[in-house]
Amino acid sequence: MASTVPVRPGYGQLLRTPGAWTFLLPGFAARQPFAMLTIGIVLLVQHTTGSYGSAGAVAAVSGVSMALFAPQTGRLADRFGQRTVLLPGVLVHAVSVGVLTALALAHAPLWALFAAAVPTGASIPQVGPMVRARWAALLGAAPGRPASPLMATAAAFESVTDEFTFVLGPVLTTALCTGVHPAAGLITEAALTLLGGVLFAAQRSTQPAPHSPAADSAPRTSALGVPGVRVLAITFLGIGAVFGGMQVSLTAFAEEIGHPGVNGLLYGVFASGNMLAGIVCGAVAWKHGPRRRLIVGYAALTLTASALWAVHSAPLMAGLGFLVGLSIAPALISGYTLVDALVPPSARTEAFTWLTGAVALGQAAAVTVAGRLADARGASSGFVVPLVATVLALATLLALRSRLLPAASGRTVARGIGHRKPVTVD
Repeated sequence: MASTVPVRPGYGQLLRTPGAWTFLLPGFAARQPFAMLTIGIVLLVQHTTGSYGSAGAVAAVSGVSMALFAPQTGRLADRFGQRTVLLPGVLVHAVSVGVLTALALAHAPLWALFAAAVPTGASIPQVGPMVRARWAALLGAAPGRPASPLMATAAAFESVTDEFTFVLGPVLTTALCTGVHPAAGLITEAALTLLGGVLFAAQRSTQPAPHSPAADSAPRTSALGVPGVRVLAITFLGIGAVFGGMQVSLTAFAEEIGHPGVNGLLYGVFASGNMLAGIVCGAVAWKHGPRRRLIVGYAALTLTASALWAVHSAPLMAGLGFLVGLSIAPALISGYTLVDALVPPSARTEAFTWLTGAVALGQAAAVTVAGRLADARGASSGFVVPLVATVLALATLLALRSRLLPAASGRTVARGIGHRKPVTVD
């Protein structure tokens, strides 16, 4: 009798999922602008105003606007379909970026740049969450079908893709702004958004089916009504604070030690740790569920981030930054994996956008606070922001970890969001 050997989920098996490549390639192009916008705004506005403070403020307005509006975009995509929401969204974004670019080049007053930054951020296409929702539709639990073990691999793959985007996007934007024209970065961002978004929206076969309220067994509210999503959002705020705090504080640290050029290298080492951990997470057949992995990964992140303020040499900072990066990916991947168990298909895209928005909001807040601390007291003070944010988020995660368990069969998981069958996560 032939024995059945369990197949360990891997990237090769994931990428052989029917239909995967049809949305992965255009999705990669469409999500590049997400990492290009902030640095593009900073470089252009600084060039036209001569002020990094003004440039950072305009970029922050755009980031906060994205964080506030992204969940609404996700909710509309769940209800009406990704294509219906994405096509007008990319058009609005391209026009908004064009208006912001024109105002900056015309040396418009700061209030006008703020006004243009609001629709620019609000209309950023949420392609990353939409890709994750497509993976969930292909691999996640469905009536009569258990969730595929490839779901965790897909979450890892998306984490690596996101991190690669945040490595490539700023480099491309900086090269265009410094080597071609200060506005070239934003113009390219708008073009990629439009082209990639249209191509991604054209892939209808893998688009999750819209879920109208009439088709649900109960009145539907926000995905944020699921207690576990609220816990994950707080957790992801802390992760965003690590990203934002590292960006600002590493720059200040490099200047303090007299080697400002080492900033890019230090951040690259940090990002490489995140990418490496993401690759490994997707290749391992885990024995423990995503809830436990999230807690362990977040504890490691808190521990490593808590030591950043005490480092005063570049080699030590590179090594510790690498460890911080290694700790981020497991926490991110586990959090995104939990969404499939906690949230019904009718609200998955919205749930993913809440988490993405939480990272962006945490990053925007950390950039502001860490920047002020670094200006007033030096780089070490800026590194206190990731420490405090992760400690508070970890305490919340530990106190409310029971809310990351799916509701029992027949029990309402939020105010009218529907019902879920029990799913083992630990």
